This record gives sequence, C-alpha cells and structure tokens, in this order.
Amino acid sequence: MWFKHLHLYRLHDAPELGAADLETALAEQAFRPLNGAEARRLGWCTPAGRAGTQYLHELQGHRLMTALRQERILPTAVVKEELEERVETQETAEGRKLRRQEKLTLKEQIYEELLPRAFVRSQKVDLWWDTRHQLIGINTSSRKRAEEILDLLRESLGSLRVTPLATQTLPMRAMTTWLGDAASRPADMQLGDQVELKAKGDDGVLRARQVDLDSDEIQQLLDSDRQASKLALGIEGRLSFVLHDDLAVKSLSFDDALIDEAAQTDDGDDSLVRLETDFLLMTQALAESIERLIAWLGGESTTTSDTTTA
Repeated sequence: MWFKHLHLYRLHDAPELGAADLETALAEQAFRPLNGAEARRLGWCTPAGRAGTQYLHELQGHRLMTALRQERILPTAVVKEELEERVETQETAEGRKLRRQEKLTLKEQIYEELLPRAFVRSQKVDLWWDTRHQLIGINTSSRKRAEEILDLLRESLGSLRVTPLATQTLPMRAMTTWLGDAASRPADMQLGDQVELKAKGDDGVLRARQVDLDSDEIQQLLDSDRQASKLALGIEGRLSFVLHDDLAVKSLSFDDALIDEAAQTDDGDDSLVRLETDFLLMTQALAESIERLIAWLGGESTTTSDTTTA
C-alpha cells in the first residue's frame, strides 16, 4: 500500500459527494475484462483486491480508489514481420507491387487477427483524494497514466476540475539554489545523494547517484550553468523522495519509524484492516510533507493553469 510515486493535482470547486454516492459512481465504472477485439480497458477495482468488496475506502478525510488497466501487448516487430511476408506473397502471386494504401489495409487486418492472441498486461494504479486539502495524488511514475486515471474519475463523477499542483517558485530554480547554497535550504530539509543536472545548451544531462551533493565536483558543474532537474530530498521522521522539475514526487521511501508504527498496529490478521491502517498513516505523512514542500517552494501558485480539465 505504500506509494512509490506521486503526481499531484489541485481540485477546484470539488463536487460535494458523500462516500455512499461516490461508491455507487465508482461501481458504475467498474473494471470489466478485455474482450478479444479490445486493445485496452480501464475501470475501477477494489483496493483490497479479493479481500474486499468496496471501491472506496475513506478514513479521516482521506479517500483511496484503485483503477485497473489492461492492455494487450502486440509487438510492432511481430506485425512488421507478418506484414512483410504477406506483402511478398501477394506481390508474387499478382505480379505487381502493392500500393501504400493496400499495405496499410493489410497491416490493419493483421493487427485485428493477432490482437486476440496477444499477451495481456494488467496494472493497478492507486488514487488518493485528500478532501481536507482538496488535493489528488496518483501513485504512478507516468504523467500520461495519471491523466488517464483523472479522465476515468471525471467520467465517473460527470465533471472534475483539476490542475497540476504548481508553486510560486519553479522546482528547477529552487533545487538549483538549494544545491548550490547550503544556507538557502529550509531547516527541516535533508539533502539526499541523487541529482540530475541539465545544461542550458546542448551538453546533455548528467545523472549522479550515491554521491556527496555538497562536493566540489557538483559545485563546479553548477558553476558551468547546469541546473538541477531532479534532486533527492528528505524530511526527517517522515520520508525521502526525488523531486522532479514538474513537481512530480518519485522514488518515495517512508521513514523506518513510520513503517514500524504501522507494523506494530494490531490488525488481527485482517488484510482489510492492514490496508486501511497503512493507508491512513501514509496519507497523514504525505499530507504534512506536501504542505512542507509547497512552503519550501514559496507557496502555491495562484495562477490557474491552462491545463485545467472539466
């Protein structure tokens, strides 16, 4: 249940929807397995898997929902190889070269024939809705995947107005400042051992792991006009993470004390109780940490992004 990554979104004019109504809305968009002709499908599933029947878990204002995405994997190379064989066979039989449109039609036929036999890949993606702070966090490394889950939630609710979380200070500018000037770092910030530095010109990207970020080598790179696009940070007693220049929070690792607190909670060997215990402890830590991160970055931006969706 412990999240690994987060893409964060600010809710605007959030719909007033009770837990019972939201449960019904999610159930109406429940996941159904792919049929033979479908390439992909997305729907809600129970966060507890077979151990639960609820599509929504809500604890102290924190909501947990889980989407299930299935996709058929049909490698391009397989289609290409089959297409080349069929084109050669048809051209030999007819004594002529096939036109481009004929090849495209043949490619579509091959895709439709092979798709039902393709492997199916399943992926679960958790969504956290903090109703007190009107914040949504989606546990995925992919911004595109996060947007897909938001689209599913929007379809389930009828409307949903959100924007990617934004701050007054751009993350890249702040991270570069923190890295180059130890005195600029907030008192509650811990600097990690991972960084990605981008050059302003065409000198590419430099990635470093398990290094002393206060070393002379890192400072020299900053002096050559490189900027930090990713930076490992931490909050003592809470978590560590890698902050990205788009404000994505990745490679989350929760503090041992928090994990121990969850482990010491008596769940009576009930997997549902364990899920909800871990979720509540995790989201309380995340909510507090995100507030600190926003403060580190000069507060939240008041400008509504053009990417607002409804």
